[in-house]
Amino acid sequence: MAMLKVENLSIKYGSIEAVKNVSFEVNEGEVVTLIGANGAGKTSILRTISGLVRPTEGTISYLGNDIHKTPARKIVAEGLAQVPEGRHVFAGLTVMENLEMGAFLHTNKEENAALLKKVFQRFPRLEERKNQDAATLSGGEQQMLAMGRALMSRPKLLLLDEPSMGLAPIFIQEIFDIIEDIKAQGTTVLLIEQNANKALSIADRGYVLETGKVVFQVLVKNFLHQMKFVKPILEDKKKRPRAFFYRLMLI
Repeated sequence: MAMLKVENLSIKYGSIEAVKNVSFEVNEGEVVTLIGANGAGKTSILRTISGLVRPTEGTISYLGNDIHKTPARKIVAEGLAQVPEGRHVFAGLTVMENLEMGAFLHTNKEENAALLKKVFQRFPRLEERKNQDAATLSGGEQQMLAMGRALMSRPKLLLLDEPSMGLAPIFIQEIFDIIEDIKAQGTTVLLIEQNANKALSIADRGYVLETGKVVFQVLVKNFLHQMKFVKPILEDKKKRPRAFFYRLMLI
């Protein structure tokens, strides 16, 4: 049974349909990526899974339970955490206080202290800056803090929204190395990315979104084989999807 299953999901903002009849699933232990250009509907999907947006149509099940009408606070308590696009650390709070906010649902001080130690082991830069205002960190450090804060909630499923956005190349590689480590430690990951090359390099499966629709599913180990059949279609102007999908296939 899939850990997360999204079926026929549609999302509207007023008269604008941001997501149209999208279906996909994430199995336990996988890294699954949704890739696409700006405006493809990726963030809307993540916000709906997290309970921040209500779908117009469709269902979302997590660990076998329907959650598309469940409040966000209850979804977090069930072990689903999101690292939002743009990081959104709490300015005015220290790095330590930001991390403690991630564990607000858990009251066992010993367990929280043990988890904090693990987060500092994974992100040693955060320990060095634990008493520093989070707003004064670099972009890469803020991304690490946002990820560390989410991990403090003990997620079974971690949603990552554009973790490489706006980062220097050295931080991008470090962030993707950390995602692989998070998977190796047993956390399932749903990754939203524009950087298709990087996302597919660590994912088990991928879904390509374009203007709110899934246009292609990628089983990464068969990716090159699939391209032999897809590329001729892409090169036919009458049949191919839009420019982003075409560029993706040429990476």
